[in-house]
Amino acid sequence: MVAAVTKAGAQGRVRSRLVPAVVALGLAVSGCVAPREEVSSRPALGFAHAVEGDRVPWTHERFDADEGRFTFAVIADLTGDERARVFEIAVAQLSLLRPELIVSVGDLIEGDSDDPAELARQWDWFDGRVQRARAPFFYAGGNHDLTGERLRAVWEERYGPRYYHFRYKAVLFLVLDTEDHSPERMEEIQEARNEAVELFKAEGMEAFQGSEYSRMPERSAGTVGPAQAAYFQKVIAENSDVRWTFVLAHKPAWEREGEVHFAAIESALADRPYTVFNGHVQAYEHLERHGRDYIQVATTGGRQFPELGRSADHVTLVTVSEDGVDIANLLLEGILDKTGRVPLGGDDVCFETALCGAGASNE
Repeated sequence: MVAAVTKAGAQGRVRSRLVPAVVALGLAVSGCVAPREEVSSRPALGFAHAVEGDRVPWTHERFDADEGRFTFAVIADLTGDERARVFEIAVAQLSLLRPELIVSVGDLIEGDSDDPAELARQWDWFDGRVQRARAPFFYAGGNHDLTGERLRAVWEERYGPRYYHFRYKAVLFLVLDTEDHSPERMEEIQEARNEAVELFKAEGMEAFQGSEYSRMPERSAGTVGPAQAAYFQKVIAENSDVRWTFVLAHKPAWEREGEVHFAAIESALADRPYTVFNGHVQAYEHLERHGRDYIQVATTGGRQFPELGRSADHVTLVTVSEDGVDIANLLLEGILDKTGRVPLGGDDVCFETALCGAGASNE
């Protein structure tokens, strides 16, 4: 159901789409024959048959498999009044889909408290659910996770660095912190955000949108500091042999007027294929920038904003191969288990409030 973009460019092939997904329960092929001489003679690991003669009942033996291919998943924001049951279902669905790793774009907890015990409770709740995933999960921080010294300290105590990188199968992953403000500016942002959160709790979204925090440039655009930019420039230079680079960020730092530090990271990546994923807005968007894909994922259980675009619960599957990168967005309502149902009894869960109503409850 929806739409995105198919793009081919000099830097490599990327395909992206947002569609409902279904689990394939079986496939029958009949009446399909091809002359043996049209079939690739390349040996296929694990493939054997007993068909004799010059004709075979399959199209070819060029199996879509190679040692360097792998698939990873991206989850989107959970916050802004997380909706019950959605994230747990997404974790169960990802275990059915079997990505090799899972990455995030931040906003994993509400982070609406300065009380260490409350923040520990929120992180324990998130950790307990994500640890049920079959694949390893890589954390990224958003404004809900990292605004203010208290939230930063809790993050660093539990998870270590706020920005980092890793390699997997000759692919480089850069995980950014887009709340990388100076201590002075962080204090101003935190104070304004705390007031805005109280307004939201007492009077709703309209009051929040009229707050001082909502008028700050940092409310919508990310900040990357000079030390972080220098770190990633060094990482990029030291990993010139990778076949693709993925950038995971929460806020779109490139939208900030006069921004120079994320621009330096982009410049360091200019001669290689890369893809950027971000969150924050909680509505899906595809942007082509510098000839690359910048993909804003929507939600995986967070508040939805259909007025801003396609806002639905989904996970993103990214397959990397020698041919390039394929990107598929799977709506949670269509990822079914072997019984033909949404896992964890989720057939009654609302995954897109624009279709089932903003007042729908997942309780």
